[in-house]
Amino acid sequence: MSSENSNTSTTADSTAKAGPGTTADGSPPADDSPSPGPASGRRGLRADMSLSAVLAGFVAVVVSYSGPLVIVLAAAAAGHLDKAQTGSWVWAISIGSGLTCIGLSLRTKMPVITAWSTPGAALLVTSLGAYSYAEAIGAFLVTGVVITLVGLTGVFGRLMRQVPTAVVSAMLAGILFSFGTGVFASLKTAPWIAGAVLLIYLAGKRWLPRYAVLIALAAGVAAAAATSRLNIHLDHIELARPVLTTPAFSAASLIGIAVPMILATLASQNAPGMAVLSASGYRPKDRLLIGSTGLVSTALAPFGSHAINLAAITAAICTGPESHRDPKRRYIAGIACGAFYLLIGAFGTTLVVFFAGLPKELVAAIAGVALFGALAGGLSGAVKEEQDREAALITFLATASGVTLFGIGSAFWGLVFGVAAHVVLTRRRRPRSA
Repeated sequence: MSSENSNTSTTADSTAKAGPGTTADGSPPADDSPSPGPASGRRGLRADMSLSAVLAGFVAVVVSYSGPLVIVLAAAAAGHLDKAQTGSWVWAISIGSGLTCIGLSLRTKMPVITAWSTPGAALLVTSLGAYSYAEAIGAFLVTGVVITLVGLTGVFGRLMRQVPTAVVSAMLAGILFSFGTGVFASLKTAPWIAGAVLLIYLAGKRWLPRYAVLIALAAGVAAAAATSRLNIHLDHIELARPVLTTPAFSAASLIGIAVPMILATLASQNAPGMAVLSASGYRPKDRLLIGSTGLVSTALAPFGSHAINLAAITAAICTGPESHRDPKRRYIAGIACGAFYLLIGAFGTTLVVFFAGLPKELVAAIAGVALFGALAGGLSGAVKEEQDREAALITFLATASGVTLFGIGSAFWGLVFGVAAHVVLTRRRRPRSA
């Protein structure tokens, strides 16, 4: 991993830039609730461990393998990859996500959640078949190198720090909006499953708030089993076998795969990922986070990894109060998420069928209730400052719309439109000369 010192010049600078509500090391202060034992910063890993944080990491993995991975499998089919190459691809992105989750969460004491590039995989569904697999690997390798350089130089972080806090919060709320409404949309097609999740979650929040998501998940699984909606078949389990492919380089593959992959990963994945951490009160070190994920992407590219990056939606599950009431102990969720990634990735595609057998309504309902806290925090931050409310509203609407322009997702365009609105609405007019 990259050295943490590469992103900060001095401790004094870090403290000065931390801003209200954060500490010099980048973590938000703990809430006012009493916490037994010594200060969280001096606690050991075992003392910081909590079931709610581990569960948050597990839910994040369930969401990842139940949705975004399907796009990867579709891209593999479109590129006519054989079973060994597909298994190696799943292994590479899972292992890469797991290592970066654990390493960065331990390093920063923040819940750093990483994943594979979903828009990048979507791009490959339509483009992978036009090139040889070796050329695609070469494009993946170049993508990793460029993202590493962008991260380590600090260019990406400097751009992100120019975005107003209200706009960042509004973008977060826009990203999570569809997941919040998904809980209620699921009532139409699976009323017993979604209804059980919602009702038990509310009851849990009333009497067992730290375990509300856990008991809601248990209730949803029970309801799915009772209504014969579970379709899980594990005929056999075998370890994944990584396949090393020698990269080939061509101008066509670099233009057709690498360039759009770089833009989509930075704009549609890393930017929202940084925003989620910032909106949760943390001070993410862009050089460390973006640089590290870029390096891991580069190292695993010959095995099929198209891009490893910061996650946004699954990160919001682990950075919110549902993970732990003490923000300084939520990093356990990142470690747990990484551990589950490694476990599943070690078996390639054989364990993926387990998650594919879960009803989509169950996944949508659990993801929705797990993100309620993060969504509420995003909405609150978006309207906090009166002068930024209109720009935040534009950001929220653009992001929630799901619009995709030039292959780049709505989260990026929400930022663009929000920042543009902020500049137009807050820029002072020059006084006319006499």
